[in-house]
Amino acid sequence: MTEDPSGSPPAASLPRFFSPSAASTYDKCPRRWKHRYVDKLPDPPGEAALVGTFSHRVLELLCGEEPSFRTIERAKELARDAWPSISAHRDYRALNLGPDAEREFRWKSWRAIEGLWGLENPALVDVRSTEQRLTAKVAGVPFRGIVDRMDNTDAGLAITDYKSGRAPTPNRRPEALSQVLLYAAAVEADTGERPVQVRLLYLGQEAVEETVTDEGLGEATGGLASSWASLEADCSSGRFEVRPGPLCGWCPYVEICKEGGSEVVRRVKAGRMRKDAPARAALGI
Repeated sequence: MTEDPSGSPPAASLPRFFSPSAASTYDKCPRRWKHRYVDKLPDPPGEAALVGTFSHRVLELLCGEEPSFRTIERAKELARDAWPSISAHRDYRALNLGPDAEREFRWKSWRAIEGLWGLENPALVDVRSTEQRLTAKVAGVPFRGIVDRMDNTDAGLAITDYKSGRAPTPNRRPEALSQVLLYAAAVEADTGERPVQVRLLYLGQEAVEETVTDEGLGEATGGLASSWASLEADCSSGRFEVRPGPLCGWCPYVEICKEGGSEVVRRVKAGRMRKDAPARAALGI
């Protein structure tokens, strides 16, 4: 970024790629996107995200096994094997969990892993690949992402993504499915093969699935293109708006964001901010 002698905000360079997570961050709050991707300020994952990292890693290893070995017993062995690398990671150490909290973290992770069997029998899944990296032009946007799993089905290719968080309400499902639909669009753009189905497996809860259609792909890729166009304008002008809301309670930049800090204070006073929101501790409220 370079300073403008007129006093206008400095322009920012467009990123080389736009991932689903980056697009989601930008859509929720352009200023948070700027702090993370332009200013390169730390945005460490919280406990819930690291539970997802651990459970995803174990399921990746499990689905790399021969089908007959994809058992709960084998998953337990893989979880024990994977734990040292997770517990030694700086993001996990930054949580500074005590013995009881660490046990609870491991139980949360295991419940997510075990929850896969309530949704499917992994021994019966024809896994084509796991952690598949995708790079493609999607609706003119330089897209990059990583697919948890790609499966062969009788009807064709299915895109499967694991989720360790809470399943969305029915009215939020289209938004949730947009990520896997973008993966489907990227696969088609890169290989010419259109996936026939996308699936979100909310571990221990439910599977949210959708058949891939022109309409569904159009909505997802259209949203991505719209976000990219807005990002281009913001990078050119250097102006990234703040979108205050309940998520300010979980923003790592709330201490340097006047609008976000004011939003947290307002919500706390109104009794509309959860007690476990990290921003409350950051702001001393």
